Amino acid sequence: MSRLVVFTALLLSIGVTAGAQAPATPTPTDRTKATVFSAADLAAGVAKLPGDRAAASVRVFTLAPYNVNVERRLAKPQGASLHEAQAELFYVIEGAATLLTGGTLVTPTRTGANLAGTGIDGGTRQAFGKGDFLLVPSGVAHQFVDIQSPVQLMAIYLPNTQ
Repeated sequence: MSRLVVFTALLLSIGVTAGAQAPATPTPTDRTKATVFSAADLAAGVAKLPGDRAAASVRVFTLAPYNVNVERRLAKPQGASLHEAQAELFYVIEGAATLLTGGTLVTPTRTGANLAGTGIDGGTRQAFGKGDFLLVPSGVAHQFVDIQSPVQLMAIYLPNTQ
């Protein structure tokens, strides 16, 4: 729970504005001092997202074993995912859609420690919009659906502690 509080505070302290370019690959955080990830760094990460894919992701911040990505989801069909060893915490920077969670992955395939599918059979729909947080526990299938406009997200991967 304390990890969730720390990362929620991190996300609340980050705004989105135009600015300088972020490094191509983020430097791992120095654990001996605080690190500032500026609004300009975030804007640079968002600017790097390709606009021609249904879903795209760019790593913008690393504090091992945690990774923070910026993602863009377009109003196109999205695949579904299930992460066995980590939860995902999303902060919605822009846009609105529905998060479908639970149920069973359709046509699952293994990609390392994760499963990907073409969709979800069953599940629960939860609408979300700008400023919302979404928390998907490990082992729960999830898919972005009903995307009304491009959705920009910050995604933090939280490894299981046990």
